[in-house]
Amino acid sequence: MNKRLAILSRLLRYPEAELRADLPDIAAAIPEAGFRRDLVPRLLRLPRRLMQGDGLDREEEYVRLFDRGRGTSLHLFEHVHGDTRNRGPAMIELAQVYEQSGYALDARELPDFLPLFLEFCAVAPEEVARNLLTQCAPIVDALHARLLARGSREARLYAVLLAATLAEVGCRPAAKADAEAERSDAEEFADLDAAYESEPVVFGPESDPDKEGARAKVAAMIQRLRHFRGPSATAR
Repeated sequence: MNKRLAILSRLLRYPEAELRADLPDIAAAIPEAGFRRDLVPRLLRLPRRLMQGDGLDREEEYVRLFDRGRGTSLHLFEHVHGDTRNRGPAMIELAQVYEQSGYALDARELPDFLPLFLEFCAVAPEEVARNLLTQCAPIVDALHARLLARGSREARLYAVLLAATLAEVGCRPAAKADAEAERSDAEEFADLDAAYESEPVVFGPESDPDKEGARAKVAAMIQRLRHFRGPSATAR
């Protein structure tokens, strides 16, 4: 098992009482899990924050960050397909990757939920995990930038988890925050319905002249799922 991905998956989940009870053990595991050295002290800040104050406040911070607007959604295909009909087939493909690897899905979570995706990658063969993580890296990179653009303490703490996810495939955050990332929570929440009617978000550094190439990298994540559906994808 990749302990780093297991830790990141756990910390990206809703900070309910059960997770908060496990935080001392999670914090103790971070220094020994093999994270890049500069990430360790930054990663430790989130469990410390989640253990402080009223748990309801920590839960509200999480909801405000991830559940009130598509720009910082933790559902990967939200950023690729939005609310179009293409999202359903992509979801089925990813579910089949999990199931053919002997990985039991939680019926309460969609297959593209990032914490679930990382949980699978933590137990999948290294080659499978690395390829899937590489293909979703543009999404994770853009999500990292959008969290930083929020400017809040909790957003910065969660952004470190995404930087650590990128580090698993040798990447560092590169995307620049765009105009949507700088919108307030109230603006995103008020415009959520309208946003679902718009075109899917295109990710990649805003300064990258090869925008078609950046779009292709994201689309390749979906196309490559079939490649990992055979016996070689059996989880350890």
